[in-house]
Amino acid sequence: MSQWRIAEVCQRLEHDLYILGVTAIEDRLQDGVPETIETLRKAGINFWMLTGDKQNTAIQIALSCNFISPEPKGQLLLIDGKSEEDVSRSLERVLLTMRNTTSEPKDVAFVIDGWALEIAVKHHRKDFVELAILSRTAICCRVTPSQKAQLVEILKSCDYRTLAIGDGGNDVRMIQQADIGVGISGREGLQAARAADYSIGRVSGTSLFNSVSLMAYNVFYTSVPVLVSVIDKDLSETSVMQHPQILFYCQAGRLLNPSTFAGWFGRSLFHAIVVFVITIHAYANEKSEMEELGMVALSGCIWLQAFVVAQETNSFTVLQHLSIWGNLVGFYVINFLFSAIPSSGMYTIMFRLCSQPSYWITMFLIVGAGMGPIFALKYYRYTYRPSKINILQQAERTGGPIVTIGNIETQPRTMEKEVSPLSITQPKNRSPVYEPLLSESPNATRRSFGPGTPKE
Repeated sequence: MSQWRIAEVCQRLEHDLYILGVTAIEDRLQDGVPETIETLRKAGINFWMLTGDKQNTAIQIALSCNFISPEPKGQLLLIDGKSEEDVSRSLERVLLTMRNTTSEPKDVAFVIDGWALEIAVKHHRKDFVELAILSRTAICCRVTPSQKAQLVEILKSCDYRTLAIGDGGNDVRMIQQADIGVGISGREGLQAARAADYSIGRVSGTSLFNSVSLMAYNVFYTSVPVLVSVIDKDLSETSVMQHPQILFYCQAGRLLNPSTFAGWFGRSLFHAIVVFVITIHAYANEKSEMEELGMVALSGCIWLQAFVVAQETNSFTVLQHLSIWGNLVGFYVINFLFSAIPSSGMYTIMFRLCSQPSYWITMFLIVGAGMGPIFALKYYRYTYRPSKINILQQAERTGGPIVTIGNIETQPRTMEKEVSPLSITQPKNRSPVYEPLLSESPNATRRSFGPGTPKE
């Protein structure tokens, strides 16, 4: 059936209609795609878009991806025709324009559909090969899977190194024909990913850490110190029993609140910046692999973690020392074992890093820059603005008495009585250590169980 007959049928059927609604589908680009393509084009890499979409759709996608530049900076040439003669004239016209603009900075690209491509490759292959050499950007629309593979073969015959990227079954032959094939596994299925030399889940950046390190960080490197920290104590049982008012800190939310969370979040962000910046600058002038940079950054995280846990620990025991510093030693043991496996991606990395003085200097800089401000802030807080818990902690560590720690603020709303100043010093003639605080607790009845005092 001819095009005229189809148009005649459409005119008879499509009339006196009311539009009920219009739908539009937008295939949005991922962030950074136009900038990436523009950068690669500036580096001298040529781009060809091979798609089964119609011409207008392909051109709009090319413009949004920075495949081609809009007017007046760019020029788009069209190769079309249904007969061999029409395609020949169109091809000669585009070739003439290409030859005249090779010395000009203007961005020139050509568009060709599957029908015209079939005629050009079959009857004017020499001219089309010349066009492929002269053009830096091409848009081939309405092409079949076999035509995609054929175009890759033509470009390879021009001594080009080709890389083909696809995400569907229609791209399998093209990917296999290219020097390097990249398959994206997604909504189109896994056919392209299975046929490719490289397979990616989606177009994304590269992780600084490898998958083994990410898994081990949470399972081995950080879990043991955190679990052992459960037995850590801010104060001894004796101090808590002597001064039960100190429990108001927990009841009033002094130890766990949004400001505490924000403080720890800010500290983690600061440490992340320190590790990243020092690692990148320390190895900026060295020809280091991505795995080496990732291992240096991971080592910095482990060292910082050890010092942070040590700083926040209040009551050190042998078990806690083993969990903190033994975990640091275990980190190197595990990575030395992985570095000794030839088939692993970390082969010899840890051996090379530990033999370099720059690695240990980087660790020293990371720990110094990351923990220096934290130590200074903690010293200022403990010295000039200590909390009630800090005062009792200092008394326990020094072994000396403290005259008073003052009132405990922020009491529950249901309590109207004021808490009297709390004294740690006891008279010499009183033996029970719990007497002062039990008698001065806000909810306690004043009782004395010393010698010679009857019990009520």
